[in-house]
This record gives sequence, C-alpha cells and structure tokens, in this order.
Amino acid sequence: MTTHVREVTDGTTRVFTWEEGSRIEVRNLGGEIVIEANAAGLKTLAGHLLTLAQDGTPDGAHLHLEAHNGLEEGSVGLVLERCDDE
Repeated sequence: MTTHVREVTDGTTRVFTWEEGSRIEVRNLGGEIVIEANAAGLKTLAGHLLTLAQDGTPDGAHLHLEAHNGLEEGSVGLVLERCDDE
C-alpha cells in the first residue's frame, strides 16, 4: 500500500506518494545534514523531487517533511522546495 498526498498550487494538482514501508530520518550533525533512508524511503524522496521538477510546477512550490509527517521520530524538519531563480 502507498500513501498519496495531493497538493494544489496555482490550480495544478501535484501528488506526493510514500512507498509502503518507507523509512526516512534526517539528522543535523552541525556541519552537515544526513538523510538516512531504506530503499522504499529513497524511492519516496526521489518521487517527491521528480514531482516538484514536473513542468508547470510553480517556483516556490514545496513540501514539508517532519517527524510524524513522513520522517522518523527525532528527525529534524526537511523542506523540499522548487526554486527556478538563479
């Protein structure tokens, strides 16, 4: 079973999917951020990034991941955001 989240931005619906059994943990080690995930978690993150990269996705579209919202307990928050400005 997978979990789908639909987000509507500027009238365009984006679907973010979590693979069954995905586990994603984000840790802040001071000078670096570590994203640790199992295979399902890596596929989930890759899918989220591909969703944000779709044609027609507006600049500034983003997804918040936090503990109890896609990440393992104890994880620091992670925001995936599209930014087309150079």
